[in-house]
Amino acid sequence: MKTPLRRTRGDLIATGVIAAIAAIALLVAFITAPIRQDKLTPAAEEIPNAGVLAIAPQALTEGVQLQDDSPSPRPLTVAGLIITYDKEIGTIKASTSSGEEKWTYTRKPELCGMAGAWDDVVAVYRTNIGCGDVVSIKATTGQYSHTRSAIAPDDVEIISSNDRVGYVAPTRTEIWRSDLVRTVEYGEVEAPQEPDFQPNAECSRTSALTRKEFYAVTEKCEDGSWLRMQEATPEDSRKPEIIKSVQISDGSYLVAIGEEAAAVYDPSTSTVSSFNKEGQELANAKVPQSDLLSDSPTGVAAPQVADLPHHMSYFDGDNLMLLDPGNLAVTTIFPDALGTGFGAGDRLLYPTPEGIAVANWDTKSIDRVIPVDRHGYTGPISISSAGATVVEKRGTEIAVLDLVQ
Repeated sequence: MKTPLRRTRGDLIATGVIAAIAAIALLVAFITAPIRQDKLTPAAEEIPNAGVLAIAPQALTEGVQLQDDSPSPRPLTVAGLIITYDKEIGTIKASTSSGEEKWTYTRKPELCGMAGAWDDVVAVYRTNIGCGDVVSIKATTGQYSHTRSAIAPDDVEIISSNDRVGYVAPTRTEIWRSDLVRTVEYGEVEAPQEPDFQPNAECSRTSALTRKEFYAVTEKCEDGSWLRMQEATPEDSRKPEIIKSVQISDGSYLVAIGEEAAAVYDPSTSTVSSFNKEGQELANAKVPQSDLLSDSPTGVAAPQVADLPHHMSYFDGDNLMLLDPGNLAVTTIFPDALGTGFGAGDRLLYPTPEGIAVANWDTKSIDRVIPVDRHGYTGPISISSAGATVVEKRGTEIAVLDLVQ
């Protein structure tokens, strides 16, 4: 007969020591967690959503100016608020178009980028795990929505749509839903539990865009360059579900995505070609020469894209392209643009060297150009809207342009 197992005094001491060490480790992790090093000052009360400009203005006058050190060349406006970043103190600020500060969020790690989705401000930070520490804040309250933390590359380009936010880097790309839960990871995985889950881990990602349940990635592999069209919500986020792969020319990258199609630009032929989910070419158009991929410091192309009421658009550095939302055919090219624009009623507003152009996308013509004094600034400009204003980003300066009554 075997002697029954009994706990000895030594066992109890060892168990107590292990429990104490575990408790201390958890306490240290809790105290030193990045989210514990922040300071959120929410809005005093919920802020009404001021919306966007509803009709093209006749004249504009310069209102308040704000500093914005965020990496994006485009102004970030969410729920009618202007979102800026002060790099020196590490603070994100939400302000009204009149310059009234409504809430702030201060955090020491370097900001990798910001985006707006679900009426949230999504901020991605670089920590000791790369650009993988993320927080979302409800724009109209300044209260936390969600957080996430995971290993990520050190340098990324932020991608976003109304339904997803994520990043793309040469080694990998991933997207998250509104609660910041990852729905897809594609590329290299730090410690793959299932080695066969990632089909093209050795390739180098060159661009990515997403819309609704559609996710598209371009990448360069040993057997050439490819457009990989995928599900945005596969059964398992660790195992991408590729709908179709289309071989493309080396150096090509995504410039637009719809719910059922994706468009890529080929610098070697200076053409934009679109493909549906079956891999069939839908449209092909010759456009002015550019190459956002070879000029990219991160190794991935990140064209400025924007949605209009009846078009998709992207800015190639010199020209603003409008694309049909169905087949993503290029319908209009405005060659005098300085950046992306937005829709105000039935007109497109976009920045030019002289001011703000008011364009008719149906007739492909310019109605008028509203003069804007930029005080000698001649660099890239992109615009958005917060309430009944035009918001310009000029380098690290935000200029709010008010309607002349």
